[in-house]
Amino acid sequence: MHTAAPHITLAEGLRLPTNGLDYAILAIYFVVVLGIGFAARRSVKTSLDFFLSGRSLPAWVTGLAFVAANLGATEILGMAATGAQYGVAVVHWYWIGAIPAMVFLGLVMMPFYYRSKVRSVPEYLLQRFDKSAHLLSSALFAFAAVLIAGVNLYALAIVVEALLGWPQWVAIVVAGFFVLAYITIGGLSSAIYNEVLQFFVILAALIPICVIGLKKVGGWDGLTGSIEKQHGDNFMTAWGGTGIGDPNPLGANWLTIILGLGFVLSFGYWTTNFAEVQRALSAKNLSAAQRTPLIAAFPKIFIVFLVMIPGLVAAVLVPQIGAAGSGLTYNDAIPYLMQELLPNGVLGIAVTGLLAAFMAGMAANVSSFNTVFTYDIWAKYVVKDREDRYYLRFGRLITAIGVLASIGTAFIASSFSNIMSYLQTLFSFFNVPMFVVFIIGMFWKRASMKSGVWGLVAGTTAAMVNYFWIYKQGVIDIPSDQGANFVSAIVGFVAGAVVMVAVTLFTAPKPDAELAGLVYGTEPPADDEAEAAAAGDDAWYRKPALLGWGAMVLATACYIPYSF
Repeated sequence: MHTAAPHITLAEGLRLPTNGLDYAILAIYFVVVLGIGFAARRSVKTSLDFFLSGRSLPAWVTGLAFVAANLGATEILGMAATGAQYGVAVVHWYWIGAIPAMVFLGLVMMPFYYRSKVRSVPEYLLQRFDKSAHLLSSALFAFAAVLIAGVNLYALAIVVEALLGWPQWVAIVVAGFFVLAYITIGGLSSAIYNEVLQFFVILAALIPICVIGLKKVGGWDGLTGSIEKQHGDNFMTAWGGTGIGDPNPLGANWLTIILGLGFVLSFGYWTTNFAEVQRALSAKNLSAAQRTPLIAAFPKIFIVFLVMIPGLVAAVLVPQIGAAGSGLTYNDAIPYLMQELLPNGVLGIAVTGLLAAFMAGMAANVSSFNTVFTYDIWAKYVVKDREDRYYLRFGRLITAIGVLASIGTAFIASSFSNIMSYLQTLFSFFNVPMFVVFIIGMFWKRASMKSGVWGLVAGTTAAMVNYFWIYKQGVIDIPSDQGANFVSAIVGFVAGAVVMVAVTLFTAPKPDAELAGLVYGTEPPADDEAEAAAAGDDAWYRKPALLGWGAMVLATACYIPYSF
C-alpha cells in the first residue's frame, strides 16, 4: 500500500552538493529510458500490443514491473517518513498490508481475469454485472489514475526543487515529457521494461543510504539502543502497544490493523487496482499471469527494510525530526541522509533512483488510464466498432491528454498542503468499494446484475461519510488520519456488501450461461491456446501455489523478530 506523512514538503536547506558526475549519471539514465521506448516500438502493431504488450511478456519481467509500479517515490519518501514517525510498525504495510492480497490475486483472482480475456479491471464488471457498473467503475478509475499520477509529479517537483534547485514547473514538465515520450512511443511494453530498469535503479539508490546510515549510528545494535532510549521499546516492535484501548503512535489497534489494513484496504488496492493488475494481464499465458504478483511478493517482503532503516536512522540522527523546532519534517528522512552521507557519484545514483521511482509510479497510472479510457469508455460508449488502427492512434492521443491532465492536477495539487493525506484516503473511497463488488461477484453466483453498481455507490458514499463527517467533524474520536483510513475502509466494505445483498434479493440474477468462467465454481470455456502455452511452465519451482504459500510463510516468519 502507499502511504505518506500528512503532506510532502521538504525543509529549506536540503540542497544536495551535486556536481557534473551526478548530472552525467542522470543524463545517461534518461537516454536509456528513451532508448527502451524506441526499442519497444518495433513490437507495437495492434492496440493489444500497445495496451497489453500483446500478452507476450515472461513472468519475471511482469513480476518486477508489478512491484516497481507500486514503488513510486510517494511510497519511498512516505514509507521512510512512516518509519521515522511510527518506527517498526511500518512493516504492517508490507507483511500484512500487501503480501496476503498479492498472493490472493495470483492464486484466486488472476484465473478469472486472464481466462475471461478482459483487457482491464472494469471490463470484468461489464461481463459479470452490467453496463452501469462498468461505466461507473471506469469513470472513477480514470479520474483517480490521473489524480494519483499528478500527485506523483507534484511530489517529484518538490523533491527536485529542494535537492537540485530546479523550479517546480521545470521538474513537472521535464518528468511529464519523458513519461509521455516513452509510453506514447512504445506503449505498455516500454513502461514495463522501464519499470524493470527502474526497480534496479531504485535498489541502487536505497542500499547505499541504508548501509552508510547504519554505519553512522553504530550498526543495528547502535540503532536499536538509540531508538529505544529516545522512543521506548514499542518503537522497535510491530505489535507492541496495539492492544484495544492501548495508546500507540499509529493510532490503530491490532483489530483495525488486521481488518482495515490487512484485509479491506490492501485487498482493495492490490486486487482491483488496474495500474497493478495490468502488468499481470500482459503476461504470455495464465501461469505467467498468476506468477506475476507472486514473484513480486518476494522483493516486496524485503523492500520494507530499505525504507524503514533510513527512517529509523534519521530519527536517531535528528531526534526532534517532525517536531516544530527541528526544521525537518518526517518526509525529509531520505533527502536528509542523501545530503549528509552520500559522496558524489553515489549521490547521482540516489537522485536518479528517486526520479526513477516517481516516473515508475506515474507511468503505471498513465498506462492504466489510457487503457481504461480507450477500451472501457471511448470504444464502448462513444466511438464503437472502428478498425483496430483507429484505437491504436486514439490510445496514443489519450496518453498525451492523460499526461497533460496529470501535469494540470500536479499544479492543482501544489495548492493543497495536505494532498498526501487525502491520497491515502482516496484508496479507501475508490478501491475498497470496487473490491467488495469483485469479491461478492466472483464468489456468489446469485449476486444480481444491478447489485454491482449499487454496491459501488454505497461503498464509496459510506467511506466518504465516515471520513468527512464522522471523523473530521469529531462525531467519533479516532486518534489519527491513518486510523481513520482503516475505519473508513471497513465501513465502506460493510456498506457495499450489505447493499449488494439487499439489492440482489429484489432484482434478477444474471443467467447461468453468461457466468461461465466469471464466478467461482463455474467451468471456464475451453482455451486450448492458453493451456498449450502453459505447458512449458509446469516445473515444480514455477507452481503458483508453491510461490504463493512460500511468500506467506516468509512474510509471517519476518514478523517473529519484531513481535516480542
